[in-house]
Amino acid sequence: MIIKPMVRNSICINSHPKGCAATVRQEISYIKEKLAGGKNPVEAGKTALTGSPKLALVIGCSTGYGLASRIAVAFGYGAVTVGISFEKPASESKPGTPGYYNNLAFDKEAAKAGLVSKTLDGDAFSNEMKTRTVNAVKEAAAAAGIPAKIDLIIYSLASPVRTDPKTGIMHRSVIKPIGKTYSGKTLDMMTGAFSTAGAEPATDEEIANTIKVMGGEDWELWIEALAKEGILAPAARTIAYTYIGPELSWAIYKNGTIGKAKEDLERACKEINKNFGPAGSGQLAGAWISVNKALVTRASAVIPIIPFYVSCLFKVMKEKGIHEGCIEQIARLYCDRLYTADAISNPKKVPVDSEGRIRIDDWEMREDVQKETLNRMDIVTDENVFSATDVAGFKHDFLEAHGFDVAGVDYEADVDPSGSDL
Repeated sequence: MIIKPMVRNSICINSHPKGCAATVRQEISYIKEKLAGGKNPVEAGKTALTGSPKLALVIGCSTGYGLASRIAVAFGYGAVTVGISFEKPASESKPGTPGYYNNLAFDKEAAKAGLVSKTLDGDAFSNEMKTRTVNAVKEAAAAAGIPAKIDLIIYSLASPVRTDPKTGIMHRSVIKPIGKTYSGKTLDMMTGAFSTAGAEPATDEEIANTIKVMGGEDWELWIEALAKEGILAPAARTIAYTYIGPELSWAIYKNGTIGKAKEDLERACKEINKNFGPAGSGQLAGAWISVNKALVTRASAVIPIIPFYVSCLFKVMKEKGIHEGCIEQIARLYCDRLYTADAISNPKKVPVDSEGRIRIDDWEMREDVQKETLNRMDIVTDENVFSATDVAGFKHDFLEAHGFDVAGVDYEADVDPSGSDL
């Protein structure tokens, strides 16, 4: 079939297999140069610093930061990877999800490079998936001829729903303010038109449900399950991702339902360190929250104020030469924070803020960047929106996340939606 983007109300409802695969290969190429020094990843793994990751589990591996994390650890350090995601393959009438094609492309490129990878599809919140994962880790390690000991666990789930494995109750998350109605200026990335978007305050039940889905409980359950099975390496590290952003977004983000869930993620991080870190069972070197920069995701396009802010932020950061996407962010997380020589030898030397969080949003939150971004937001009008902001860049990143607007891809060509020829 010939596949063109179908965007409805800032949501793209299809994807392009060739475009998704091309984007994965671009990220792999970046990592090979940035982290592997141009070497084959297997060779890079042999010459990496002692203590670099050898066997990684990525929970939420198919898009965004999770995919970038998997690419970076595999092609930067030569690590065996096990990835978990919940994606849909193509049907006769429509393509599969972007993550489905991303996973196919990753596994194909990993095999070509001589890397061992296993990708599991299903509900990461379930007990069944945790059992499947333990078996997959053992199989992957055996195939690579290394001990079945995970030394890096990335927790990067982005799901709107979660079924509690203990109760069987399905919980659904919402993106809403707390306490009062929110109204903010937003930007349609497809047209450049401004509008006012609002959201009613969340109920107590909606807040609790969002924490249940997007909070840290499942992260804790994963670490407990892996520790119980004895497949954590002595110096294992685990990371989950969050976002804080500027004060202008706090009403809908940091101080809203998402923020409450992220607070619970930080609570879980402390509990994991207490129970499994050096002060606990010693089965982990440490757990960290990484605060990442604002990026275009499938969700960020529909959160009030965020498209407008991000379009202005991108313009400023690109002008300053410090703009990053997912893969650049994760490369910096690994090589400048988590796996420096000092941080490998002593986890306490991983650079963190006063709350113990890793900050790779540091360039976004720089005083000069924030000042210029906010000033730009004040001067943008309907007439100058395309010159004063990077709405075009926002649109490109949004389409690219679905396999569209990718250089070198022929969008007039007939493609196999199964992805078998990626």
